[in-house]
Amino acid sequence: MQILFTFVEALGICTLLALGIGAAVNIIGLPFLSSIAQERLIYSLLIIIITRELGPLLMAFIIIARSATAIATEIAGMVISHEVEAYISIGIDPIDYLAVPRFLGVTISLFMLNIYFNIFGLAGSYLVASFFSPLSASVYFSNLLEVLTFSDILITILKSIFFGMMIGTVAVIRGFSVERASTEVPVAGLKAVGAAFGWCISINIILSAMYYVLRM
Repeated sequence: MQILFTFVEALGICTLLALGIGAAVNIIGLPFLSSIAQERLIYSLLIIIITRELGPLLMAFIIIARSATAIATEIAGMVISHEVEAYISIGIDPIDYLAVPRFLGVTISLFMLNIYFNIFGLAGSYLVASFFSPLSASVYFSNLLEVLTFSDILITILKSIFFGMMIGTVAVIRGFSVERASTEVPVAGLKAVGAAFGWCISINIILSAMYYVLRM
């Protein structure tokens, strides 16, 4: 269920974002690069923006807005209504039953959304590029594969996994951190969103810095 809500139901907005950003990179970048006779740099620009930097971070923001709030408030509501105590009383571990499935669901969903975003972002870029100049799909994607390196694939995978793990962890912790008052439930959701945004941005800075340092 967590993957259904976090991954499947987010495909619509992710498709629009991917196609829009892929198109925007071409619309803005291609005329400028053409003016300095560097049209082939558009492929490197696409990989940097869509695959390496913007893809995993944007997907993390979408999941934070949709799922981190939902997970934190749902678990907080269970704590306030003593459902968690009921699970414990009948021998069910709430961490195994409530936390782990949501943690894994968010992590797996973010990983898959990132791949989906990359595919549609690069495809949307091709649709726009074909308007500027006739270009076959085989030539376009072969040029993309020429500039795409293993390190680009590795960094986008690592970012999506770390972001997913952090979002799931923060949302679960904030949900379980409430005590008795029902007014704590929305506060738990807000705190989960704020903390998840902060952690994801920090992780992105650290991983990007490590990537560029190791490439020097």
